[in-house]
Amino acid sequence: MSEANKLRHPEKQKNPDNPIQRKPAWIRVKAPVSKGYKETRELMRDKNLHTVCEEASCPNIGECWERKHATFMILGEICTRACTFCNVITGKPKATDPMEPENVSVSVATMGAKHVVITSVDRDDLDDGGADQFVQCIERIREKSPETTIEILTPDFRGKEGALEHVVAAKPDVFNHNLETVPRLFPSVQLGSRYFHSLRVLQQVKEIDPHIFTKSGIMVGLGETKEEVIQVMDDMRCADVDFLTIGQYLAPTPKHAAIDRFVTPEEFEEYTKIAKRKGFLLASCTPLTRSSYHADHDFAKLRAAREEQLAKQK
Repeated sequence: MSEANKLRHPEKQKNPDNPIQRKPAWIRVKAPVSKGYKETRELMRDKNLHTVCEEASCPNIGECWERKHATFMILGEICTRACTFCNVITGKPKATDPMEPENVSVSVATMGAKHVVITSVDRDDLDDGGADQFVQCIERIREKSPETTIEILTPDFRGKEGALEHVVAAKPDVFNHNLETVPRLFPSVQLGSRYFHSLRVLQQVKEIDPHIFTKSGIMVGLGETKEEVIQVMDDMRCADVDFLTIGQYLAPTPKHAAIDRFVTPEEFEEYTKIAKRKGFLLASCTPLTRSSYHADHDFAKLRAAREEQLAKQK
């Protein structure tokens, strides 16, 4: 493990190294070098902002930043949890930045973003889990860029009474909370989280405000079976989730959870077909799919799918 990754993940230093597997052709991407990528990176640095694109080592960063689409990661860069799949830094977080909502909103306006995604680290140290920072970001963006649609990808707010209700009341256009994996693998992948609590978060959003689009995703290639993935789909539909994403898990370092296998593009296509039959308004299932990948284009598809559904009900 490199010195840099030891600093990011001190809790994983004692883990045995997993074998590094050669990526198949369908999962390889080119290193980002475009002008648009560099401009987006400079903007993030200038405003002292973090993105999950960088912190989670997303393979799509070059493509997304070229199109000026970035996923802002608020509440700092240090997470209070140590999930075995995630590359975000683990440790004791710093105080929240009171200027962060303003800096996010200015960056969104500068980029001219039609759709923005805001996520965060887990902040179990905060009384509200960081809920109010999400609300402030939503409010500032609406003030400066009223035409921009807003998607949030939140932690589970476990044990934070009233936090979820506070965020839903701010009326984001899309509320995303990822289940990440199947129930059997949850204890070894999602440390500090509970599968059915996360599922309940998604269900509660719809109970509070049925008009908000809900979204959730999982990774595959961690050792799950097809039957388990289909069961997760059924669980999501019972919670009235609108949008499903499924992507290939890629281990950030040999100390992270091991890759069981690379799922083929044909299997992802089959998952898409199954998801549509189960009633999701939209399903994005490809090897490179991540929660925010093509989120701007997908929101337009999501809204059109709901309009079509409502028209059929008349």
